[in-house]
Amino acid sequence: MIVTAAVVPHPPLLAAELAGTAAAETAALRAACRAVATRLAAAGDRWLAVGAAPTAAAYPPGTCGTFAGFGADVRVALAGPAAPDADPGRAPDPELPLPVLVAGWLREQAGPAGDAVRIDAHVLARDTTPEDARRAGEELAAADGHDVLLVLGDGAATHTARAPGALDERAGPYDRAVADALAAGDAAALAGLDPELSDELLVAGRVPWQVLAGAAPRPASARLEHSSAPYGVAYHVAVWELGSSGA
Repeated sequence: MIVTAAVVPHPPLLAAELAGTAAAETAALRAACRAVATRLAAAGDRWLAVGAAPTAAAYPPGTCGTFAGFGADVRVALAGPAAPDADPGRAPDPELPLPVLVAGWLREQAGPAGDAVRIDAHVLARDTTPEDARRAGEELAAADGHDVLLVLGDGAATHTARAPGALDERAGPYDRAVADALAAGDAAALAGLDPELSDELLVAGRVPWQVLAGAAPRPASARLEHSSAPYGVAYHVAVWELGSSGA
């Protein structure tokens, strides 16, 4: 039974080795993610991670990966050790999508408790409809075997002129609405995010947030831990407690 859900972003710069000169500017974001990882490990050692990518896929706990494609060979694993000499038979997959890589990174940020964590990662297609995303969340919440739902996705990448998608004035209101919904536990607001607008603003989190809306339509409590937009991309960190039934 899922008892806790967390929302985190998935930029490569979360790993300090990849942050470079952005390390100081993103320190508060990184600290918030680490704190959430520690909290999740205390909630349970069976995590279900959900993200979005061009193609849907599932990744079992034995999966290993590397951030090498983003500038540094930082190894991560969804269970067990990620060090290259710990298990020579576990070669890292160089093509893992960012949500899966960051899920593995977060597991390691939980400290010793993270060693026991096993993650099943599910990546949905980025063009998944709101209805299908919500339905996927309902199905995941109904399945046995997991304590934690880890929801990975970024906000709009159009907050400044130097952002990946340049400046779009609609990005501010969009991410304020997302932050407010995460703070209030407002699943209906997340479920109502417009796919077309989300695509125009280069939002990577729309689908996984709507999975959360299906999995936790009425959370017992909600807290927004962090919200910022360094380099013009919005990143939100939140924790929802689902209570005894997840509904």
